[in-house]
Amino acid sequence: MAVTLTSLADLATHGFDDIIDVRAPAEFAEDHLPGAISLPVLDDEERARVGTIYKQVSPFSARKIGAALVAKNAAAHLQGPLADKPGGWRPLVYCWRGGQRSGSFATILGQIGWRVETLVGGYKTWRGLVVREVYDTPVRAPVVVLDGNTGSAKTEVLNLLPRFGVQVIDLEGLARHRGSLFGNVGPQPSQKAFEGALALTLAQLDPTRPVVVEAESSKIGNCRLPPEIWKAMVAAPRVAIAAPRGARAEYLARAYADLTCNADRLAATVGLLKPMHAAEVMEEWLALAASGQHAALADSLMERHYDPRYGKHRARMALPFQEVAAPDLRPEALPGIAEAVAQAVKRLA
Repeated sequence: MAVTLTSLADLATHGFDDIIDVRAPAEFAEDHLPGAISLPVLDDEERARVGTIYKQVSPFSARKIGAALVAKNAAAHLQGPLADKPGGWRPLVYCWRGGQRSGSFATILGQIGWRVETLVGGYKTWRGLVVREVYDTPVRAPVVVLDGNTGSAKTEVLNLLPRFGVQVIDLEGLARHRGSLFGNVGPQPSQKAFEGALALTLAQLDPTRPVVVEAESSKIGNCRLPPEIWKAMVAAPRVAIAAPRGARAEYLARAYADLTCNADRLAATVGLLKPMHAAEVMEEWLALAASGQHAALADSLMERHYDPRYGKHRARMALPFQEVAAPDLRPEALPGIAEAVAQAVKRLA
């Protein structure tokens, strides 16, 4: 049987035991359906080889060689990852367009007796739904932006808000990046994968309640914010956490311990600011980094780099704005800040 998706929410309603992506590993790595596992029927080299034969020799020759390769790889999957699947197992199988690769593998699984289904249109159908959500559909819930100077614990506070009945979108979590030169936490998703995760989150919003997102630029690391959510953020009212610079410096020293524990990485990251600051300022920052004075480094970075830029940006904005005082950013204080932010959000919305 073939399944047709008309919305992003449809996938969860079918209740498949597994979602199997039979495309080549490079295709899977760029993006895939949520929760899918990779069982390629052609690897990257085999796919390229079959495609070349299709163009340069004939479609018949390509299909014959491709069928042999699919059978070989299917056998390996059956004897490996699928060896322990029970008789009632119900998978969804998809490829790029829902054509020969998924159809061939599904036929083999179906002949065994499993209740296999394929996806009409394959990955392209899913991607089309994602594009419609993030490029063509206005955000369905009222957006409120959580603002505040660098080091105001915005991300941690954001993720505490659901405790107080506020829905959120953690853009930095979806992008796997903390949103600044110092924000790298490892490999980021591809742009398509980021958009797919964001689209799912947007599709699940309750339109009757506000949704809070953290203040960001139009790019989070290498991930670009799609136009609809960016437009909503630019026009959204804001709740700003107001914390003294000393408290923010101490918070940053804790929050970025993964960076500060690596002296070489920290120095290299600080060095990225060289085009924007005088040599003596850079020398001071690098000396603080080298001596392990991380709170002092954070304080100076905010004083000379981050806070002035935030101030100029806010001066250009004329939007509804509420401030939440946060004199203390220690972990035990954050739930209280989140509760105050939640109350401010509800007033604004």
